[in-house]
Amino acid sequence: MKRTAYFSRALSALTLCLLVIGSFSACGQKKSTEKILRVGMECAYAPYNWTQPTDANGAVPIKDSSSFAYGYDVMMAKYLAEKIGYKLEIYMMDWDSLPTAVIAGTIDCVIAGQSITAERKMSVDFSEPYYYASIVSLVKGDSPFASAEGISGLAGATATSQLNTVWYDVCLPQIEGVKILPAMDSAPAMLASLTSGKCDLVVTDMPTAQAAVSVYPELKLLDFTGKADNFQVSEEEINIGISVKKGNKVLLDLLNNALKNLSVNDYERMMKDAIKVQPLSTDE
Repeated sequence: MKRTAYFSRALSALTLCLLVIGSFSACGQKKSTEKILRVGMECAYAPYNWTQPTDANGAVPIKDSSSFAYGYDVMMAKYLAEKIGYKLEIYMMDWDSLPTAVIAGTIDCVIAGQSITAERKMSVDFSEPYYYASIVSLVKGDSPFASAEGISGLAGATATSQLNTVWYDVCLPQIEGVKILPAMDSAPAMLASLTSGKCDLVVTDMPTAQAAVSVYPELKLLDFTGKADNFQVSEEEINIGISVKKGNKVLLDLLNNALKNLSVNDYERMMKDAIKVQPLSTDE
């Protein structure tokens, strides 16, 4: 009887052990199946995205970093992740490496103020636009180009913009007699070139320009929208979209369905909110 009691207790202990192990295993399995939306961005392109030291205003931790990301793109990423039921992770990357990362599968998508161009669509798929950004110029207020009423008034200027953008590749060459400096690696570097006097003007989009003049009152925004004497770009080049790996229809459909719940007015409201709280520096 004692042996029977002993084995009974041993069996009970073993059963309990197996239940505990099974419980941990189940927890592990649950964790491994958690859906994560890995989003890449520069975290240095205010007001679309930037880096800050705290989680103020709802900023999100940057993966493998002690810093946080915020801005219009982060607001949008948070909304989309919640809407489709995914956990959000933000990855900070150089602008030029973002397409490569999404193609390689290092990240799931890029939400970084990218124009939906035909060239980019050859290597990645794009969502419907999540912003519409007209193209403008920035000059110093005391510049001889500050009175320009069209791009013909920018003739002969020294100019630059950001690397691998419509602004640099398509718009700058349209200015007559322009001296084009090497492209800048980031939007902050582009603005630094202008404020330091290394160039006469930069070409960028409206949100970036609005953010810049709110920080640097000596700058003037030149908007030739609606005029014949303006930069000639296609609609796709001012439509801002989310890029995903080519053929990832599941994720693309999820993102597009979530975007259907937002209007252009929602986009503008979110962008204004981002501009209001952007860092007061180009050194994000």
